[in-house]
Amino acid sequence: DRHSFQLTEAGEEMLPFALRTIHAAEACADRIRDLRKMLTGTLNIGVTHSFSPILTETVISFIKMYPKIKVNIVYKQMNELMELLSNHELDFVLAFKPIHPLPHVESHILFQNTLSVIVGNNHPLASKDKVSISELEKYDLALPSKGLQARNAFDNIVSDYDKFKIRIELNDVNTLLKLVRQTNLVTVLAEDSIYDACDVKAVPINVPDNQMSGCVHILKETYRKHSMQEFIRILTESIAVKRFQNNWI
Repeated sequence: DRHSFQLTEAGEEMLPFALRTIHAAEACADRIRDLRKMLTGTLNIGVTHSFSPILTETVISFIKMYPKIKVNIVYKQMNELMELLSNHELDFVLAFKPIHPLPHVESHILFQNTLSVIVGNNHPLASKDKVSISELEKYDLALPSKGLQARNAFDNIVSDYDKFKIRIELNDVNTLLKLVRQTNLVTVLAEDSIYDACDVKAVPINVPDNQMSGCVHILKETYRKHSMQEFIRILTESIAVKRFQNNWI
């Protein structure tokens, strides 16, 4: 490709400084907009799939209140979102607290959740208050793929996968919920994954410290622009988030 190029050694050394200069200039422009109360610009949000059901209410409220701000929402796995955040391509990330926190990221807890078994309303497990790991061995499972946060949490409490009957693994929460509704398959997700969903039930897995902290993740020492603060405020006050906050009061 005659349009391709390659940085020289000196160019590679200067690239991080150039990127920091660009990011500083962008932060300066955000500050100026905020000082002038120019409610314009773009808000870039990273979201893991588990957070999708609780986000709609906030997005609708925000775009009504701030019609001149463009909202760009990216759905990816946690590790991909954190890389985008680190590269200043996202303003913040909505995801559960990682098992191994990143030193350059602040994680502010929004609500607490439980890792749960998700089943159709007519499934034998739907009548239970809690489900043990050994009980799961009796049923066919449709698990979230490795890398998704619910799967990471499940991997953290399971020592021997040979005992389970895993029929399918996939990386889309909506498809997992469709499978659960239409079959006798059992999946494992965060409780908030079925917020506002019909025909399915979340039953907490009975293990110690079964909590997943829903967080806002922000880079340390970066400018918190007004649009980001407003979005987080509206999210915190949303019916969806308050429901999961009240479960732990």
